[in-house]
Amino acid sequence: MPRQRLNRRTLLQLGPVTLVSFLSATCSRSLNNTTRQTAQATPACGDDLMTPSQTAGPFYTPDSPERQSLLEPGFSGTAMVLAGQVLSSQCVPIAGALVDCWHTDDQGNYDNSGYRFRGHQFTDADGRYQIETIVPGIYPGRTRHFHIKVQAPNQPVLTTQLYFPEEPANQRDFLFNPVLLMAVDNSNDLKQATFNFVLETA
Repeated sequence: MPRQRLNRRTLLQLGPVTLVSFLSATCSRSLNNTTRQTAQATPACGDDLMTPSQTAGPFYTPDSPERQSLLEPGFSGTAMVLAGQVLSSQCVPIAGALVDCWHTDDQGNYDNSGYRFRGHQFTDADGRYQIETIVPGIYPGRTRHFHIKVQAPNQPVLTTQLYFPEEPANQRDFLFNPVLLMAVDNSNDLKQATFNFVLETA
């Protein structure tokens, strides 16, 4: 059976339950291939290649809901999936690691009174995480980015940010770090990004 092709307009017209089902099915088929094709653009393991920290900024909200999908009824924007692994500096996958994500809506606004586009999850036995969300908007002074907290069990929290390649505002952003660029695949109807976090563990 040929693979179904959906454009962005059709995707955004799907109901939230149907859309989340589509995202999950798409990721199940393509996560391994995407990781294989794009892993070279994410940090390798090694003591000198650990994921650098960055500021949490003023818009972090604790106690976000546990969920893989940040999509909610009535959302707008370009749907995407961010996936990868949490690894030790010895390249050992870290199971049960916290991955907490928050970002703006497609207009560059944070939800500071609720949990829209906020959520956390824990990695599986292979250290894998998967976040279903949208491409965040841009607001003055910053380029497009995700905020992320990652914590291996009983270890310190890494707070950092992830960036999109080929964004014009990257070079003007005072926090931008090319080490934190995601590998983004735009060849499918659903935008897919990959990033592997490398943590220092005791």
